[in-house]
Formats: sequence, C-alpha cells, structure tokens
Amino acid sequence: MRKKIKILLIEDESFDALRVQKTLAYSDENEIVKIFSDGKTAVEFLNENHNEIDIVIMDFQIAGGLMGKDLIKKIKEINICLQIIVITKMTLNINDYDFAQKLLDSGAFWYCTKFPNDIKELIYQPTDFIISVKNAFEKKKLVEAQQKSNTKFSNEIEKILDANKLLGDSSEINKVKKIISHYGQSDGNVLIEGESGTGKELAAINLHYLSKRKFDNFVTVNCAGIPKDLLESELFGFEKGAFTGADKAKKGLLEIADGGTVFFDEIGELTLSAQVKLLRFLESGDIEKIGRQKRISVDVRVIAATNRDLLNMTDAGEFREDLFFRLNVFPVKIPPLRERRSDIVILLKHFLGKYAKEFNVEVPQLSREQIHKLNSLEWKGNVRELRSVAQRMLLVPLSEDENDPLSFMLENLTSRNNPSTNLNSFIAVDEIISLKDFRQKSVKEYVRFVRKNSSTDIEAATKLGISASNYSRLVSTLELK
Repeated sequence: MRKKIKILLIEDESFDALRVQKTLAYSDENEIVKIFSDGKTAVEFLNENHNEIDIVIMDFQIAGGLMGKDLIKKIKEINICLQIIVITKMTLNINDYDFAQKLLDSGAFWYCTKFPNDIKELIYQPTDFIISVKNAFEKKKLVEAQQKSNTKFSNEIEKILDANKLLGDSSEINKVKKIISHYGQSDGNVLIEGESGTGKELAAINLHYLSKRKFDNFVTVNCAGIPKDLLESELFGFEKGAFTGADKAKKGLLEIADGGTVFFDEIGELTLSAQVKLLRFLESGDIEKIGRQKRISVDVRVIAATNRDLLNMTDAGEFREDLFFRLNVFPVKIPPLRERRSDIVILLKHFLGKYAKEFNVEVPQLSREQIHKLNSLEWKGNVRELRSVAQRMLLVPLSEDENDPLSFMLENLTSRNNPSTNLNSFIAVDEIISLKDFRQKSVKEYVRFVRKNSSTDIEAATKLGISASNYSRLVSTLELK
C-alpha cells in the first residue's frame, strides 16, 4: 500500500478550499490533515507537527497578516523539507513571469492559478495540479534523503577532523589553528610552509574539511614522488590512444578533484617545466588532457606545502615567482616542535595512549628527569620523530638494559640529538682514524639523518643534491639498506 501524501491546506475562501478538496480527491493517495484560514495559526500548528506533513498548499493572499513570501519563508524555516504549492489569482496573466519566479525563489515548489470566483468546482487545470502535488511529494523525499546523507557525511567529517587535528595548546600552535579555521571558510589558494614532520598535511586536511568543498574529493599530489616524465599524464590525464600503451582513457588528478581540493605536497620539488603547466592551469582553470584538443574546465581549490624556502628558490631561479604569488594567497607557517616545547608532553601522551592500545601494552610512566630530557631535545624530525619515539618507548627491548630500558633508550636518543656526542661516537683520542675513514663515517651518519627526515628516497636524494640512481648506489655502498 502506498504512503498517503499528508497535506496542510491554508485557504481563507471556503469555496476555494472546497475546490482544492474536490480536486485532490481524484487521487486516493492525497490526504488533507488540516485546513487553516490564516497563516499564523498554520505556522503554530507546523511548529509542533511539521513531521506529520508532506505538502503545504497555501493561498498567496491569506488573512491574518502572515502571508505571501513571508509565510513561505517561515514554513521553510520550520522544516526545509516541506514542499509548498501556492494557489493564487495573481497568475491569471500568463505573462507575469517575474511574480512566478519570485514565488519559486522564496521557497515555493510550484504554483497554480485559481479561478477568480466560484464558477468552477475544481481547481484550474486539475490534472496538472494533482501531478504537481505528486512531484512535490517526490521532491520532499529527495530532500529528506539528501539531509540524511549530509548528516551522515557531516558525522564522518567530524571523525576525520578529530583523527587529523593539530595537537597542542601552545600559543604558537593555537595561532596556526585559528588561521586554518579562518582560511577554511574561504576558497583561495593556500601555501603551507614548515619543516619535515611538522604536520603540513594535517593542516591541508583541516583546511579542506572546514571548507564548503568538504563533501567533495581531497586529492594529494606527491610532487617528489611522481617521475618527471609521468607528471603531465598524472595531473591532466590522457585519452585512449594518446601514446603507446594508452589502452584506455585516464582521468588526471586535477579532474578527479573537480569540485574539491588538490593538495600539492612538497611543491618545491616540481621541475620548472611542470611549474609552467601548473601556473597555466591556475590562471585558466582548464586542463589539457594528452590526446584531446578540447580543454576541460575544472573547479578545484589548490593547497600547496613545502619544507623549502620558495622565496630563496625564486631568487636562485629554481622556482617561478609568478607561481609563488599564485599559490601564496593565504600563507600558513607551521612552527617546528622546538619552538613550541610546551606541546611535547601533550603530543607524547597522545601518541603513547594511541599506540599502547594498538600494541596492547601498558603506557609507561615517565619520571620528571625523563620528561626534562625529552623537552631538551632538538627534535629535528619534529612531530613525526616524536611519534616514532613514542612507539619505541612502548616496545623497547629489555635486553638493552634490564634495569631501566626506557632510560637507556632516552640516553641514546639524547646522544643522537647532540652533535658533539655524535662526533665523539666515532672519534676517540686513543684511536685516531684516517681522514678517509672519518669521511666515510661522517657521510654515513649524515645520509642516515637525511633518510630519517625524508618521506621518500626521491625526497632524500633531492635534499642531498644527487640523482635517484646515485643515491641508491650511495646507500648501498654505505650499507644502509
């Protein structure tokens, strides 16, 4: 059995109310729940019973003061899902388009014309009237489904934001949070600057899910991880047969992100030729797929991040100045962990609690001395390094020091963060080594440090100023693999 369409009728002319009733009676799906002769009383009823109504049919010029577009807007404020059909004599002139459009703009689903008197028993064009009621009912179901979907998405977004929040309560990080919250409401390009491991991607995620684009895609482009010869096809896509091996068409990352956000991670690693193509896209909003003549318009917000000084790179001719200014509409600078030391313990407790559950172990109790040691470190790897340390704290092997393995680990950590101690670790007065051996050991330590503070081997090679193939041979020679 089909669900009844529950209708509220607002009409102050008795013969018009009767005509509506007679017309609706031609379909047994329609049921008039209540009839009111003024807008104010109808609104009072809807405030308490709006979930029992599907469609409101109302006269435009109703008695009681609350009427017309004001009444339509009031009903929509009570329940945006309610669909409103206006019946009025004011549309007898079929050329009165402006009036009809204003009705729809104010929130009405549709309108029907009334006869100017009681010469007819049915509403004008009764078949169209009944169909408009059915269509309005279907529209209500669609709006309700969209509302449920949006609520579900909103709940998921809250979970995403909670899982990716920037932790800490220092004035430095609170300033960043405030800036992100403010920029999230806009749609301009954002450039995030900060050392490796400070949380630039978290900032980008927050910017996206705080924006109006939150229900659309968030697409990450790892600029350091895409080979130069594949960058164009990855960003812009290609058509079938565009080149050898293109057996089928492929969407580029920019097209996939249409309506959402593109996050260019490590934007400073883009080649100059790639920078030109990105700049062209930012200026036009169009992409040129390989093998396609016609351009495609794409609507995305661009967020870029870098751990390099792009202004210095522009001075050196390594980064286009015009691209920098295109990206740097809204700048965000993430401070390193050593500049917000009051957050170290907060972050550490968070990571210990999180990974203790994951590893099914107890959270270790830290002494004041141990906390002091942690606070005194340089944390060159920033939050990423602190997270790794928290994981090691939970699983530190007892064999290293059966009496106090945690202190032993922290001593080693302190040594690694102290340059002079690192130097002393392979220089001893009673055992002077050759310059060749010193070079090899120091290079090995430095390469190990760079690897630790890089997300990929390509990124590490770039930082060292060598090619990926030479980097691979160097790591193999130093026996770091």
